[in-house]
Amino acid sequence: MPENTEYKADKSGNQAIAYKERLNSWAIARLLPDTQREIVARFRNRSDADGYIQHLRQEIPNACFMVVFDCQREEAVI
Repeated sequence: MPENTEYKADKSGNQAIAYKERLNSWAIARLLPDTQREIVARFRNRSDADGYIQHLRQEIPNACFMVVFDCQREEAVI
């Protein structure tokens, strides 16, 4: 199937990045004092996030983690 070459490469590249960023909306947030949060990891589906949060809770039992649906674009820590 031939590619659509009518659009400029930089324009279609930006659209692809924006779409890719929207795929990873499930996130694990580490809850910090003063009602702040830190995004630890992002996932495409809730099931993957739930599995990874179980691992985090075993490895770091004193920290508070939460699975969230996050539409904001922050950088992940890990």
